[in-house]
Amino acid sequence: MPTVPLLRRAATWRAGALALWAAVMLHSAFDGRLHLLLRAMYHPLVPLTGVLLAALALLQLRQATTAAEQRRPGTKRQGLATAATALVALLVLAIPPAPSFADLAGQRPPDESADDGLSFVLPPLERSLTDWVRLLASQPDPHLFAGDPVRISGFVLPVEGQSPQIARLRVRCCLADASPVGLPVRWPRGPVPAADRWLAIEGTMAVEPDPAASGRERLVVVPQRIRPIPRPRRPLEP
Repeated sequence: MPTVPLLRRAATWRAGALALWAAVMLHSAFDGRLHLLLRAMYHPLVPLTGVLLAALALLQLRQATTAAEQRRPGTKRQGLATAATALVALLVLAIPPAPSFADLAGQRPPDESADDGLSFVLPPLERSLTDWVRLLASQPDPHLFAGDPVRISGFVLPVEGQSPQIARLRVRCCLADASPVGLPVRWPRGPVPAADRWLAIEGTMAVEPDPAASGRERLVVVPQRIRPIPRPRRPLEP
């Protein structure tokens, strides 16, 4: 059987594809995109994976240069699969992620799990949106917090049949398991902010009837100041 030229050997193409994915992992570890995709505690795994892929690429390249390869049935199909994998890696490198948190949150059930036994409660103005949601899950009586000042930030999340909420995404591992948490807002008169827009809100908490449950009440944020902000560098909440 004829020997395959070096640049057409399967091991050479595998080495190239692995090297590209190593570049994806290492580049992602330093360009800030991990904050959009993965919980911070798992970030070190990404550059480690990149190093391992680079080592595998070197092994494949060594195999390609030290052993004569012969044509085998199915090699062309494997080569196309490897080329497709390399193309995906190039696209990931070239196109930075820009997820729509509002669209993603609209496809996921809300995170209604309460944190058992909150041992420490921050003062009202130091509570993030997620802190407020956790506190209300553990202490469901809305009158306990009526009149408290609030200073939070998040993205605008449309809610079917209701006014949009101000929301965040909570993740246990990565964006794939993200679930939204949000607070209702008594928006001022006029156009409601567009979905996915990031806002900082300062105001107070108030009690109002819950439109989703007859006879029940809920806390709502009454804004005194609303200002648009850029998406935070670390938009995901643990």
